[in-house]
Amino acid sequence: MCDGEENPAAIPLPVEDVQGDNRWMSLHNCFVSDTKDREPEVVFIGDSLVQLLHQFEIWRQLFSPLHALNFGIGGDTTQNVLWRLQNGELENIKPKIVVLWVGTNNHSNTAQQVAGGIEAIVSLINERQPQAKVVVLSLLPRGMKPNPLREKNAQVNKILQSSLLTLSNAQFLNVDPGFVHTDGTISHHDMYDYLHLTRVGYARVCKPIHDLLLRLLEDSASQTPNTTS
Repeated sequence: MCDGEENPAAIPLPVEDVQGDNRWMSLHNCFVSDTKDREPEVVFIGDSLVQLLHQFEIWRQLFSPLHALNFGIGGDTTQNVLWRLQNGELENIKPKIVVLWVGTNNHSNTAQQVAGGIEAIVSLINERQPQAKVVVLSLLPRGMKPNPLREKNAQVNKILQSSLLTLSNAQFLNVDPGFVHTDGTISHHDMYDYLHLTRVGYARVCKPIHDLLLRLLEDSASQTPNTTS
C-alpha cells in the first residue's frame, strides 16, 4: 500500500443483516452487556475460531479459571472487530490481557491489508485499554491442500511477526503446531472442514496460549503494588 492510501481492512464496519434476523448485532449487544456485569482478567476477541472455542471442554478447563470472556463471532473480519471494539466491547472492563484472533475471513484483502487491519485493532486496544497486554494469535493454515488463502495467511503472519514489535504491549504467538503434513495436506481430524478446529485441533492450539497467559498473568501480579499494611 502507498503512503496515505486508506486500508479497507482497517475501516470499522458492522455486518450487514442480509438474513434479517439481526443475530450479529444481538451478539454484539450481548457482549456489551457482559462488560457491565463481569470483571474479566482475559478477553478473547475474534471470529469463529474464538467463538467455537467456547463450546469445547478445553475452554472450561483452561480459560474459565482465568476469568476469561469470549467475544467471538463467526465470519467476522478485521473491519467487523474494529467496529465492535469502537462500539462498547472495550468499555466498563479492565482486562490484563486481550487475545486477538481474526483475519482469515478477510477474503477480499491482501496480506498487507489484513496485517494492517490487525495492527489497527491492536492500536485501538492500546488506546482504550492501555494496561492490557495484547496477544495476537497467528492465522492458521486452511484448506485440505495448498491454496492461495493458506499462502496469504502465512504472509500475514510473517508481516505481523515483525510489525507487532513496534506496537506497545503487543506480541505475536504462533499457535500452529504443525497442522500441514509433509505432503501439504491438513487432516480433518484437526480441522473438520479444513478451517474450523476439532476437539483435537483445539487441544493442540490451546496449550501454548494457556502457557503464555499464565506467564503474563504472573508477571502482572508481580508488578502490582502490595497495598496491604
